Amino acid sequence: MKRAEYFADRKFPAGSVDDNVFASFTEHLGRCIYSGLYEPGHPEADEQGFRKDTIRLIKELGVPMVRYPGGNFVSCFDWTDSIGPKENRPRRMDYAWASVETNEFGLDEFVDWAKKAGVEPMMAVNLGTDSIRSAGYLVEYCNHPGGTYWSDLRIKNGHKEPYNIKYWCLGNEMEGSWQAGHLNAEDYAKKALEAAKIMRWVDPSIKLIASGSSYEMLPSYLEWDKTILTELYDHIDYISTHAYYMNKNNCMGTTDFLASYKQLDTHLKATETALDFVQAKATKKKPIQICLDEWNVWNFSDIVFEKMDDLLGMTTFQMTSAKPWEVAPSILEEKYSLLDALTLGGLAITLLQHADRVKIACLAQLVNVIAPITTKRNGGILKQSTFYPFLYLSRYGRGEVVKSIVSSPQYDSVYGTLPVVEAVTVYNREDETATIFALNCDQEEDVEFKAELNHFGKVRLMEHIVLDGPDLEAFNSFEHPENVMPREIPVGGEEAESLTTVLPKLSWNVLRYKVNEK
Repeated sequence: MKRAEYFADRKFPAGSVDDNVFASFTEHLGRCIYSGLYEPGHPEADEQGFRKDTIRLIKELGVPMVRYPGGNFVSCFDWTDSIGPKENRPRRMDYAWASVETNEFGLDEFVDWAKKAGVEPMMAVNLGTDSIRSAGYLVEYCNHPGGTYWSDLRIKNGHKEPYNIKYWCLGNEMEGSWQAGHLNAEDYAKKALEAAKIMRWVDPSIKLIASGSSYEMLPSYLEWDKTILTELYDHIDYISTHAYYMNKNNCMGTTDFLASYKQLDTHLKATETALDFVQAKATKKKPIQICLDEWNVWNFSDIVFEKMDDLLGMTTFQMTSAKPWEVAPSILEEKYSLLDALTLGGLAITLLQHADRVKIACLAQLVNVIAPITTKRNGGILKQSTFYPFLYLSRYGRGEVVKSIVSSPQYDSVYGTLPVVEAVTVYNREDETATIFALNCDQEEDVEFKAELNHFGKVRLMEHIVLDGPDLEAFNSFEHPENVMPREIPVGGEEAESLTTVLPKLSWNVLRYKVNEK
């Protein structure tokens, strides 16, 4: 059996985990909203049409904040279409996803839903086809107490108290040619700056997130960040970036797909470097944090293309599961496999390793569309395989990440030579636990895992949760909802004291230790 030694030291903190790292994302795309969050007449619908079964699973995941309403959708969205009496709201063509938007669920409904789901709303403003003045009006509608046109209209629409939305995205993926109202870096910086000024004049307390470089394949990657940060640095709190990892038609293969966590590490380090460069050059004291407001495994199984390079320059997507201009079509509904879940677990480890800089991360998306939760129209609800690593990340990943290093056999990947075990440790002072999240990438052998937890005092392994299985292509379905499930490995007395356990081959593990620093 292969062996790995893992060293983590309480005396060397690496960063506090912000609760908003466990956030998510909803967009008016496919069935995310309609029949996902909202389905009047459903047996589980409440008096406002919100699906209570969906809310229960979101609460189980412990999601603290949800981004809305897009995504690509926001760049053509007129928020005024989505308020007021529903019978007066217009049906619009959504150019981003070639669908028809009824606006039956809009801004006011989202805020009501967020309150019931126990999540904080995070709003994106349209800096594509809309104006900076409209962005100011939107903040006024949401956050101003009353006595002005837009705040009084909110009150008239049944919401006397302001929404006090704190986090605001200044557009979405504005550097991409696929985005309606796409701008170059200089023009985006000018528009975002003026929008930021107006929005903060309305409410000085809000936090603003600039639309940063999304994808490495774009020619403007990182140059975009340098340009916009030079103009916006004093006016924003975060810069966004996005990261999706795919294995469409097994194009990456098991080894390289599992190793996607290393590519995310490189991606985040690049954004950190851009931030550090501008901060140093401009001698700024205030740090700008990273908002990874879209991340997930996404195999593009519903989009017609042959290879990743085909996406470059593509301004519209041809879907295999729907015709253009349907209402809430069933599109981008990935069926996530065990391999997808293991890969997502690895990405989650990288997220925690960057806890000092990544302060917001939104799993994209929350329901039905590339999501951990799937619903049936007028039917049941399903936990996908990816539900489980996110669940345990959210449940046990809160606290303080400590510096660590692993010594183990290695394997070769497209990202270079890597240790077969990738891991991170989170210390929770409140309940006196340390949790190690560990991914065993070895496809042939289990790995004996020895944890050296220095300066934690007396330590005892009390729980070992593992996600693995004999079939990497297995996925959960409504007919077989437990095909991919975590299992608990019993911890023996000698194992608990020696801090040595076995990580099954191709597995994602949660190792929970009781610690006593006294």
